[in-house]
Amino acid sequence: MVSVDQPALDPAAVARAHRAVEPLHSHLYFAPEHDERFAALGLRPGRMSYFAGRAAPMGAVGAGVVTATFYNFSPSLVAHMIPRAWTLAAPEQVVTARLDAARASLTRLLGADVVASPEVVELAGLLREACAGLTGEGRPLYAAHADLPWPEEPVLAMWHGATLLREYRGDGHVAVLLESGLSGIEALITHTATGRGFTEEAAKATRGWTEQDWADGCAAVADRGLLDDAGLTEEGEDLRARIEARTDALSADPWLLLGPAGTARVVDLAKGLARIMVGNGAYPPGLLARG
Repeated sequence: MVSVDQPALDPAAVARAHRAVEPLHSHLYFAPEHDERFAALGLRPGRMSYFAGRAAPMGAVGAGVVTATFYNFSPSLVAHMIPRAWTLAAPEQVVTARLDAARASLTRLLGADVVASPEVVELAGLLREACAGLTGEGRPLYAAHADLPWPEEPVLAMWHGATLLREYRGDGHVAVLLESGLSGIEALITHTATGRGFTEEAAKATRGWTEQDWADGCAAVADRGLLDDAGLTEEGEDLRARIEARTDALSADPWLLLGPAGTARVVDLAKGLARIMVGNGAYPPGLLARG
């Protein structure tokens, strides 16, 4: 944990900061440049490129490590792609291609003028400052990405900072899900049932779960009293709220480092950039629920 002498930070500010910064990282998975750069290495487009790209900082790890750290993907889907991906491209090549894809996608979505703007330079600096005091204990995906050098280009430094913060929060989220007794598919089902994030169709398609897998998962969470025919029960809603609150608490350190003013500035800058990206088609229609 970071120990800093900073004014208290509103817990809601942590969630706002995460939501604001997340698109700067996650848009890449839906950008054509992502699959184009990885296909040039010989990787298959889609899930193989996704798994390899996100796992590459950890090295040529096996399917078990990817399944464990990514958490809510079907193990059979992961095993179909990993470790075969490493026979097609070395992790170091994948890391380089991913940065190239990030540069190209952000330039297309934001425009060259915005990419070269003082706002991108400022945000890159703030995100680097936010990550400066973080440590990797118990956060394998964050730690692997944190071992990579910071890019010199401001737009790539911004993307790298957003990536570090996303994986830092994600590793903490997995710890909370484990503590809550939710398996990967159960976590996905209950999150989808909140009406926020992925639609059910997108969750099944992107995470590789069959209809039978999904039905079995629904039955398991229903047996715990978390889900019924109308959706999440009161107990289920309470559990999801506690999971998000605990996840925010475990991901508060970077924003405590920046303090309220710095965090608010990150939110303003990141939201402005995200609006431009979304307006230019960063995400496919039907991917996210409107809740």
